[in-house]
Amino acid sequence: MVGLMGRVTGTVGPGLVGEVIVRVRGGAEHFLAHPAPGTGRIEPGTVVMVVEYLPPRTVYVTGAYDS
Repeated sequence: MVGLMGRVTGTVGPGLVGEVIVRVRGGAEHFLAHPAPGTGRIEPGTVVMVVEYLPPRTVYVTGAYDS
């Protein structure tokens, strides 16, 4: 999971639990998402990178690679 790219579907930010969709295992899956330390608010539609994975459905994400 770490290093995979995803797209924010529900706002991610400090104090917020958002949602991202990540292409994995030949499909696309939704994960609860938290911002990585030092990352601000990330709006829906933004492409992010998974920097930490907490099974089964939680990821920490960073970056604003595209919107």
